[in-house]
Amino acid sequence: MENKPDIFPGPDGKRYRSFSSYLKSKFSCRVHKISVDAGFSCPNRDGTIGTTGCIFCCNEGFSFNTRSGGVAPVKEQLKSGIEHIRQRFRAEKFIAYFQAFTNTYAPVDRLRTIYDNIRKFPEIVGLFIGTRPDCVPDPVLDLIASYRRDYLTWVEYGLQSSCAETLELINRGHGTAEFTDAVERAHARGIEVCAHVILGLPGEDSDRMLATAGFLGRLGVDGVKLHALHVLKKSPLEAEYAARPFPLLELGEYASLACDFLERIPAEMVLLRLAAEAPRAQLVGPRWCASKNEAQAAVEAELERRDSFQGRLFRDPA
Repeated sequence: MENKPDIFPGPDGKRYRSFSSYLKSKFSCRVHKISVDAGFSCPNRDGTIGTTGCIFCCNEGFSFNTRSGGVAPVKEQLKSGIEHIRQRFRAEKFIAYFQAFTNTYAPVDRLRTIYDNIRKFPEIVGLFIGTRPDCVPDPVLDLIASYRRDYLTWVEYGLQSSCAETLELINRGHGTAEFTDAVERAHARGIEVCAHVILGLPGEDSDRMLATAGFLGRLGVDGVKLHALHVLKKSPLEAEYAARPFPLLELGEYASLACDFLERIPAEMVLLRLAAEAPRAQLVGPRWCASKNEAQAAVEAELERRDSFQGRLFRDPA
């Protein structure tokens, strides 16, 4: 295979830079994420920007702690998460992942108090914070950067698409300008950035989806999370899909698009997620999104079939 990067295949045999191999290169042991719901809101739900959120928004479908009801204090979530994951996966170290809603949407002093819960657990080696690119003022990024002395520190920005029309359609409440600015200010502080991307959004053809890959590659984003659009019960999208059905990606279509996407991002970009899953009871469709393992296997099989790999078609603008 011509021009195949030296990092492939990775230590795990993957044709892409997996998150697990990235973590092993950092810590030389098994590291797992603990998802945390710290009780934050979102400006796209509390009336600051909007009240309904993004059209796909339903955190009960994304976050176990939100779904289980009666969110426990952050310290308790971390403690129980460590105990459960250590027993199930024999993990030795852990990453605290503040996942539900917008995890920088509060005054800096409150954020420091919440994030500092990780200091009570010597097993925690990483701090990952999911948020919006329009909710990271400089003092918040300064606070996050202060954890870099002791922890692997990432921010995860929701983007979903680089297409302005799509961002408006899905009611994101921000554009690529805010995303670009947030990435550049995080990078200026040494904070690594992950972008969340959804394939199969309404009205997007393959050209628009792959344009997002090029946008992220040119911007130098450090990692990406991919998943297919899926319709969840209680989300705004559920009513829209019922009234005006639109095609959802079949598993084979997603596998092909995901491979196209991987081929067009830099080889060094970390794949923090190749697919997502939702509880069957909350999933309207597509039904295959109930198993992320099945989707990941389909993408890996397609890369093998093509004899391809991440970064094969990426062109460095420099």
